[in-house]
Amino acid sequence: MSNIGVIGAGSWGTALAVTLCGNGHNVKMWDIDKSHVEALKINKENKKFLPGVPFDEKLTACDAMDETLHDAEVVLFSVPTQHFGSALHSALPCIKENTVIVNVAKGIEQKTLKRMSEIAYEHIPKSKYVVLSGPSHAEEVGRFMPTTLVTACVDLETAEYVQDVFISDRFRVYTHHDVIGVEFGGALKNIIALGVGISDGLGYGDNAKAAMITRGLGEIAKLGVKLGAEEKTFSGLTGIGDLIVTCTSMHSRNRRCGIMIGEGKSLKEATEKIGMVVEGLFTTEAACELARKVGVEMPITESIYHIINGNIGAKEALAGLMTRPRKHEHE
Repeated sequence: MSNIGVIGAGSWGTALAVTLCGNGHNVKMWDIDKSHVEALKINKENKKFLPGVPFDEKLTACDAMDETLHDAEVVLFSVPTQHFGSALHSALPCIKENTVIVNVAKGIEQKTLKRMSEIAYEHIPKSKYVVLSGPSHAEEVGRFMPTTLVTACVDLETAEYVQDVFISDRFRVYTHHDVIGVEFGGALKNIIALGVGISDGLGYGDNAKAAMITRGLGEIAKLGVKLGAEEKTFSGLTGIGDLIVTCTSMHSRNRRCGIMIGEGKSLKEATEKIGMVVEGLFTTEAACELARKVGVEMPITESIYHIINGNIGAKEALAGLMTRPRKHEHE
């Protein structure tokens, strides 16, 4: 049994907090939105982001970050990618030397083009940083539906410790050492899910979806490998596994956002209707910048970037992808 602090009470942070309580851990959860925390305390449920999932008696919503992290052996960060750095900075005075930091945000910081592990090591050079990633929706995890994820860390012993903390008969966890590959798989799949959603919104079929997923995976792996990831990582749970679940499920905010864009709604209308952060919108711009910087061609990602920035219509962008110069599949 461990004492665990959770920073961020969205749907995913709440689902993982409930999962951890189910494993017998004591969990405290904090969010920057004070009125949201108050509602959690009153309702004993996250009615805003994860309705229908009651809190365990071991889960406590806290008013202050220091109260949440007091005596925590593990700190779980479940905040939007663009706020991970500031959240970690705020938590630093409360984090002890041997505290294990687990991050579940999937994205690339726009202003720096950095992965979350790079940001973590900047703040705490010798931190026990672990990324938890894989094909998973909060709506299913919170209801204890079978799910399989990966804990990745440069130190295998720390990855195994986090594996032990999370694993159960409904929540299977594997370990991995390729932090770069796991982070890129989790971040970039959101871009492809936007593209699949746009295709669906245009009324295109399964053939287009399969092509988008497969060619999208190729782009993800190309950029990841160029920046130090291992190619085989993208054939696993945090690569093709996460890509499939995000591109095919209506639980996926990125796919739903893409569908609305494909149907002709504005980006503002789509994001307002979803009501939560759509990570792929931020990651698309960062990935394009990163790809240009290191000389990697990512035509799907570029096309989605131009669609969401209003530079080209969705139909025109997808037509452009279909009429690119012919080539060998693995060229």
